Amino acid sequence: MVTGQAQAATSVVTDRTTPSPVEAHLQALLLAGLDGDARAYRQFLEELTRRLRAFLRRRLFDRQDQVEDIVQETLLAVHNARLTYQRGQPVTAWVYAIARYKLMDFLRARMRHDALNDPLDDATGLFDESAEQATDARRDVAALLEALPDRQRLPIEMVKLQGLSVAETANRTGMSESAVKVGVHRGLKALAARIRGER
Repeated sequence: MVTGQAQAATSVVTDRTTPSPVEAHLQALLLAGLDGDARAYRQFLEELTRRLRAFLRRRLFDRQDQVEDIVQETLLAVHNARLTYQRGQPVTAWVYAIARYKLMDFLRARMRHDALNDPLDDATGLFDESAEQATDARRDVAALLEALPDRQRLPIEMVKLQGLSVAETANRTGMSESAVKVGVHRGLKALAARIRGER
């Protein structure tokens, strides 16, 4: 006579060896597809697609936009490896192993990408320093220009800093166009000398 515990143990063992209805259905579709039934193979891929989406969505909760790409890569890998499927092997274990490898490939690539691309939030100090340096540079240029006589300072400010033409600068300052050109040339030469510390 078999006790209740022995019957429970026997049913657990039986449950482990008996495939689930989903497993049996997917396996039947795949095997029919491998035997040449294109319709069964198409149905296998469609049902597999739904299951893979659910599987990957649970694992990529913060990257839902990437799920479909990994599903497609997994389906392609399953299709390419379909002839290596061993008929006694559980289909879901085989497919989910492929999906896990594709998921790991994606996560590794994502980590490499993230490591090489620092987010801009971390670079705010860099931009603050640049703005401060630009302010310092403008102040230094203004101080250097103040030391020049008007006949050199005004043409440099208008032509080089404000972007006016030589004719517009001559019109605004009352200088001739050649005087504006000479003023820019001599003023830049004087600025270069001051920067090098010659004067």
